[in-house]
Amino acid sequence: MNRLEQLKRKLKPGKVYRRSDLERWSKSVDRHVRELVEEGVLKKLQNGLYYYPKESTFGKVPPTEEQLVRTFLKDDNFLLTSPNTYNSLGLGTTQLYNTTVVYNHKRHGQYKLGNRNFNFQRKYNFPKKLSNEYLLVDLMNNLHSLAEDQRELETNVKEKAFTMDSKKLLTNAKKYGKVRTRKFFNSLFADGQAIANAA
Repeated sequence: MNRLEQLKRKLKPGKVYRRSDLERWSKSVDRHVRELVEEGVLKKLQNGLYYYPKESTFGKVPPTEEQLVRTFLKDDNFLLTSPNTYNSLGLGTTQLYNTTVVYNHKRHGQYKLGNRNFNFQRKYNFPKKLSNEYLLVDLMNNLHSLAEDQRELETNVKEKAFTMDSKKLLTNAKKYGKVRTRKFFNSLFADGQAIANAA
């Protein structure tokens, strides 16, 4: 068995690899990777990032966003979201955005991985998973960047806020909200008791 075949046997379908991951199995990694891409065994996603497609009855399955981002960052500490997710809150948002936002501690900027666009935003703090309370806070953090009418959206956010658990909402605003966002939600529940409970 030649070295290229040995490398192939190490690869697992459905897995995303960095060039550095493949170096441990090949002393001629650039040549071997080039040959594997030419054969269609590996698919190049970006410089130094490759995918070994998983086969299904419908053809080759693309990697998940989580797989792409985890390998690209070499880190599990990130949160995937999108302005499209705000549509689930029932605030009248209908715009569709062709990008996924990645809150993380390492990268900042626009990256294309495969055929998908990612907006990496370095943040000090973010939750492990999305909740409606967090999404409402995140929406207010990013209000200026949305295509909808901002005044109308702000009015809808106020109405939505009063249907939610005020303590959870204020806790999310305190932990993840920008200064303006924190002031916005604190002013909605200005009786002081709700704010104190969130402290």
